[in-house]
Amino acid sequence: MVTIFGKDTCPYTQRALEDHKQRGVQVQYVNVKKDAVALDRMLALNGGQRRVPVIVSDTGAVTVGFGGT
Repeated sequence: MVTIFGKDTCPYTQRALEDHKQRGVQVQYVNVKKDAVALDRMLALNGGQRRVPVIVSDTGAVTVGFGGT
């Protein structure tokens, strides 16, 4: 399972969601525009970068951005 922090209007967030779902990966999506606590959590995970998507794997690995696979 991965957690994807993003926003609905971001095409990279949408592509990341679609890609993970197509590959059969369970995804928890967190919209940081609608949840200030989640935004703070995302910023803590990625060193304060205000870029989305932020993808957190079940191992805790953090990836900022999405360029496809």
